[in-house]
Amino acid sequence: MSYLQLAHLNRDIKLENGLNIKEYREWRRGYQKRTIYSCKRCGSGEESLYWSACHFCGQECPYCEACLTMGRVRFCSLLLSGGTADNGRLMVEDARQSFGHLENYIKPWGLSEAQTRASLEGLQFITGERGKDRHGLLAKEPRKFLIWAVTGAGKTEMIFPFVHITVANGGRVLIATPRKDVVLELQPRISRAFSDYSVVTLYGGSEQRWEQGQITIATTHQLMRFNEAFDLVIIDEIDAFPYHNNPMLAYAAAKVCKRSGVNILLSATPPKGVRQAAERGHLPHVRVPVRFHKNPLPVPELIAAPSLNKSINTRALPNSLFAKLVASVERGAQLFVFVPNIRLVEPTVDLLRVKLQGGNMLCIEGTSSKDPDRTERVHRFRNRDIRVLVTTTILERGVTVPKSDVFILDADSKLFDEAALVQMAGRAGRSKDDPAGMVYFAAKEITRSQKEAIRQIEKMNRIARKRGYFERGK
Repeated sequence: MSYLQLAHLNRDIKLENGLNIKEYREWRRGYQKRTIYSCKRCGSGEESLYWSACHFCGQECPYCEACLTMGRVRFCSLLLSGGTADNGRLMVEDARQSFGHLENYIKPWGLSEAQTRASLEGLQFITGERGKDRHGLLAKEPRKFLIWAVTGAGKTEMIFPFVHITVANGGRVLIATPRKDVVLELQPRISRAFSDYSVVTLYGGSEQRWEQGQITIATTHQLMRFNEAFDLVIIDEIDAFPYHNNPMLAYAAAKVCKRSGVNILLSATPPKGVRQAAERGHLPHVRVPVRFHKNPLPVPELIAAPSLNKSINTRALPNSLFAKLVASVERGAQLFVFVPNIRLVEPTVDLLRVKLQGGNMLCIEGTSSKDPDRTERVHRFRNRDIRVLVTTTILERGVTVPKSDVFILDADSKLFDEAALVQMAGRAGRSKDDPAGMVYFAAKEITRSQKEAIRQIEKMNRIARKRGYFERGK
């Protein structure tokens, strides 16, 4: 307690109670007084608070259930929050004086023309002056910058210059991603690229949870552990579960960055609100409309087909869909076959085995979030041991197979929104050896989501062609 008191007197930490309380009078109910509680740690509202007898204060006292795994926080409990010294402005000034040309941070990474342009704009934003409010005071929140890059554009390589300029000038960097497997995949790449700096990985069960590094790679849930601790916060896949539509994680992400710092948002399919803010000029951003191999994105082809349930019940595939499946198999491609929900995976696998295998040894398997062998099956698919993989949207991100075609069955399902369709389509054409992979939307009806997904892909291709990013003749 003595150390806490000293830190508090030195203004290194804040001491406050665990829940926020707001009182107001509601005019619709005759100005009746009302009290609203919210959690100061995770930002959750009254719907996540549970009232119970408290042996600390001796009365009914609420606590937050949303962040209970981090320890119980009550209204009467003590919440400690601290942050590192905010030297963000000094870091920017040092960068300008010592290094001069931002291109020095880009050259080592071998970026393409489109990647270089995006990284350069991002560097200019990071080293730019902080915004000011209408009173001429420095803004109270970190500045935000969006990188809107197509699937397969190489977003990880584009953020290397941002990390480089920050750590080289004494700053701390956080790279947040939705899934543990992506954290583990990024760790060796970041460690190799920045071998002179300490790298810490944080996820559920991580052994480094008490360590501090100049570069921290973490799942989005781990953001609740920090308060104004980083000069640069990079949030990958802002449209993905569990970050998307999660107020608790959005609250955590807003407070991990220093007020003088910068939030970099990465996405191939930004949420509607973010996309509109960018298009209306309210959110600084840059688009990367082309993949590293400089070929157009495959545009999905629509196939009229009955519902998947009907095909399963009749044990028949429409000729239009069957012909495309056979053509993909014969050209030597591996097939992603996406279905709307888990219960359709195994019946679809059985149907495709009957229709496609015939006398050959074509390996057809299925997987989903409930598959205990999912990691092994994905590994076998990557190694071409499995030629056709039936799956759900669990594999719409993060899996790259060099020569692959994508079939989305029941593409008119309400479970497939525009972002999901774009992400699934993005599994095809990612390799420079097979840039023109095929994508098919098989459905009974053409939905708005299908039209918007195709429109978004075509728009990115038009932007890339206009900027001269494609190889000649593309």
